[in-house]
Amino acid sequence: MLLILSPAKILDLKPQNIISDYTIPEMLDRTKTVVEAVRQLSIADLAELSDTNQDIARTNFDRFYNFHLPFTPENAKQAVLMFYGEVFRGLGAKTLLPDDFKYMQNHLRILSGLYGVLRPLDLIQPYRLEIGSKLKVGTSPNLYKFWGDEITRKLNETLHQNSANILVNLASNEYFKSVNVKKLKAKVLNIEFWETKNDRYKPIVIYTKKARGMMTRYIIQNQIEDMEDIKGFDAEGYWFSPKYSTNDNFVFLR
Repeated sequence: MLLILSPAKILDLKPQNIISDYTIPEMLDRTKTVVEAVRQLSIADLAELSDTNQDIARTNFDRFYNFHLPFTPENAKQAVLMFYGEVFRGLGAKTLLPDDFKYMQNHLRILSGLYGVLRPLDLIQPYRLEIGSKLKVGTSPNLYKFWGDEITRKLNETLHQNSANILVNLASNEYFKSVNVKKLKAKVLNIEFWETKNDRYKPIVIYTKKARGMMTRYIIQNQIEDMEDIKGFDAEGYWFSPKYSTNDNFVFLR
């Protein structure tokens, strides 16, 4: 079983003393090409590309300007501890145990517009770049085209190494679009989280993000290999709904 998540815009830049182990991103050659493309932009261009104000764009501009190799624990940080949006607050990596980190490193991948596919302990330098942004990279009109099937190829490689045949999709639609499902050598299990509102169930983005992180934590801590065992997830009032679920789409209600 392999899990995928989206990255986060919010970052935790503080030094950490939780884990000393780290790895280096495996697709850095392509990452450097993206960095060079961003460096051709002005701050105004970057603000428009990322739909942010000038202050955020300037910070992001500086980060891309200061991007440099090699990555070390002094100038970079493990991805799962750097990202700090709702998903990663739900995951709560800081409170995981060493065995949890070992399982997570093998069974979780984070999709990224800059790094392609990240392992949890891959060192990264801070950035903000959505995979859906229309950044032109060489002859590619956007990042989806630039990454092409490379993300899928890397996921297939990991699935093969793990002898896994199930991909648990806990990523956003924006990031899952970077995966070529037709070429993926695994069954895709989508997971949804619906909230009660006005006597009806519906997904609410802010709660869905945190729930994706909590589900990831649940699978990691229990080292789940059988997708049926995922149905036992019950954190913060969620429960599995046989009524709304299918074999390919598990729905949890609250």
